[in-house]
Amino acid sequence: MESRAHDWLVQAEDDYAWAEDTRTHNRYAQCCFVCQQVAEKAMKALALFSGFESVRGHSVFEICQSLGIGGDVETSAKRLDLYYVSARYPDAFPTGSPFQFFTPEQADEALTFAGTILKFVK
Repeated sequence: MESRAHDWLVQAEDDYAWAEDTRTHNRYAQCCFVCQQVAEKAMKALALFSGFESVRGHSVFEICQSLGIGGDVETSAKRLDLYYVSARYPDAFPTGSPFQFFTPEQADEALTFAGTILKFVK
C-alpha cells in the first residue's frame, strides 16, 4: 500500500494557513484548535513517512513519543494537546464557552508551536 504521508503533510500546511486566517479574525479558540490539528497531521505524516502503517489517536505528544522525538517539538506537542478539547467544548470549563476564555497571546503561541512542528516535519 502506498504511503499517504504527503497527503497528511499538505493538509497540515493548508490547515496552518487556516489557523493564520482565524487568528487574523480574532477567533482565538478556533486558532488554537486548528494549530493542534496542524501539529497532529504533520506528525502523522512523519510517522507514515517513517514506516508506520497507520497512526491512531489525536495526541501530538504521544505521536512524538512513538517516534522518539523530544526537545522543542515535544514541548510544542504537549502545549498544543491542551487545545484539542478545551478550545471546542463548553464543558471543558465550569461556565461559559471556549471562545470566551482564549486570548490573542494563546493564539500567537499556538501558531508558533504549530510552526515549529511543521518546520521540523518538513
